[in-house]
Amino acid sequence: MERKINAVMGCGVALALGVTPTAHAQSNVMLYGIIDEGLTMITNNGGKHQYLLNSGVLQSSRWGLRGAEDLGAGLKAIFRIESGFDASTGKLAQGGLGFGRQAYVGMQSNYGTVTLGRQYDSVVDFVGPLEAGDQWASSMGAHPGDIDNFNNSYRTNNAIKYASPNYGGFTFGGVYSLGGVAGDYSRNQVWSVGGQYANGPLLLSAAYLNVRNPNVAFFGNSTSGTVSTTTSNVSSPIYGGYGSAHTYQVVGAGGAYTIGSATIGATYSNVKFYGLGSSYASAFAGQTATFNNVEVNFKYQFAPALLVGIAYDYLRGSSINGSSAPRYNQGMAGVDYFLSKRTDIYVVADYQHASGYTANSAGTGVTAAVAALPTLSASSNSNQLAARIGIRHKF
Repeated sequence: MERKINAVMGCGVALALGVTPTAHAQSNVMLYGIIDEGLTMITNNGGKHQYLLNSGVLQSSRWGLRGAEDLGAGLKAIFRIESGFDASTGKLAQGGLGFGRQAYVGMQSNYGTVTLGRQYDSVVDFVGPLEAGDQWASSMGAHPGDIDNFNNSYRTNNAIKYASPNYGGFTFGGVYSLGGVAGDYSRNQVWSVGGQYANGPLLLSAAYLNVRNPNVAFFGNSTSGTVSTTTSNVSSPIYGGYGSAHTYQVVGAGGAYTIGSATIGATYSNVKFYGLGSSYASAFAGQTATFNNVEVNFKYQFAPALLVGIAYDYLRGSSINGSSAPRYNQGMAGVDYFLSKRTDIYVVADYQHASGYTANSAGTGVTAAVAALPTLSASSNSNQLAARIGIRHKF
């Protein structure tokens, strides 16, 4: 639910001065947000069982302002600023950035929308909503390490973005981020494109993302401090050893089909880390690491207020130096009960099993793969289970 703040300051000042205001373009500003808080149990968090009160798991806690000014002839000026926070402690999310989730301004017309600023890439916009982690399984149920960014772990800075109107159920868009490096326009460059077709019960989406020097331009852009250029800025042990890549590439696709109260969906992503050793020294210099991820999910609306879901995800990486390829099997289940349109109570459980070997976080060799559910500290072995009961309120 969004509450409107009337944009009448200019008229108020004019009236206070006893002046009748002339015609102004109609404008408005919306205040909105989400607070998600709950109790989480983790069976193996760095080798120890843990119970904690944490925030932003089913959906990230946030607040924001968005606005639009009608300029006439179908043209609008728009903006959005959105800040993430931890409701347990009150601290800012996204590494302490003031508006780390989104911050942009732009123009909207009958021909589409163009915006400038810190924004979401096309993978997040078009394919991400089809994974269970974006729906009911929580961020703990995102793809291992959120390796394909379907769960929006990373934003794009300095981005120019286009979003099309809806053409008979088909929409498309793209993002281009300027690297800003003098004499090397492609360094730190980010670009993505995607599209979606929605027709009755059927939804199909596909997107592509390409990032140059991802250790700085993508994995390191969610911090207010100095971004490391000599070590990996990836916290997940699943792909932390590949932060030295010259290029990070994601090809993603997904679909969903609804029959009555049931919806079945699936997603696929191919993730490549090209040119290892380009950003900093790596034992795998010149090599390419490849990961393929497949998810199938199912949800059922038993009643308007009750949703139940289950899902399975499988991630397989390429072999490193002849070792057994890393594999991650993950199962998710959840129940969401809506007390009202704005408030719900939910229970989720996510389990992950790892096997094989992957590059260690320093990129100096291989290490046994360990379970590491997204947003949690890694397990000390191949298994990890997390369960949570929480409450989410939207305003």
